[in-house]
Amino acid sequence: MGTPERDHPPARTPDAGLPSPHGGASSAAPLPPFERVVEQHGPAVLRFCAAQSGAERAEDVFQEAMLSALRAYAQVRDPASIRGWLFSIAARKAIDAHREQARRAEPVADPEPAAVADDVAFADDAVWALVRRLPDKQRLAVTLRYLGDLSHREIAEVMETSEAAGRRNVFEGLNGLRARIDPQVHGGPS
Repeated sequence: MGTPERDHPPARTPDAGLPSPHGGASSAAPLPPFERVVEQHGPAVLRFCAAQSGAERAEDVFQEAMLSALRAYAQVRDPASIRGWLFSIAARKAIDAHREQARRAEPVADPEPAAVADDVAFADDAVWALVRRLPDKQRLAVTLRYLGDLSHREIAEVMETSEAAGRRNVFEGLNGLRARIDPQVHGGPS
């Protein structure tokens, strides 16, 4: 588990440090109840978690992300940036899950496939399996763009990089997918 600052960076506004009834810094608009935030953004974050971690670990990654977000919710300073803030937390939790899975021994056989909610299933699961094999930055950028529907600016914020670098990671990820899908045309590995 990461440090609190790493798990949930607070959204920032110019009036940081002014008192607020939420215990954090003041903002132009009050924070909506956390339950409403989960209702509004939860399905997209869950789809993002499934694409990043695989359907069998999506629910766990999502729950970890929401728990971290709930713990830090009072520190959010800009209600308009909540969506990107949630995706930032989910991205870090997905990376943590990948690292944990890499350290864990893989079982030889699974008696039954893990059941996952129907709304997490993908019609193009084979494509998302290829996305999960992309390098970390490209995988994250492509998933944020096409499942999270984030702009290149929002992707850059989540990835803590420049907008140009976020755009480039999406571009390189798509090129990598094209090469894996049709290696004869693109000359890449299968």
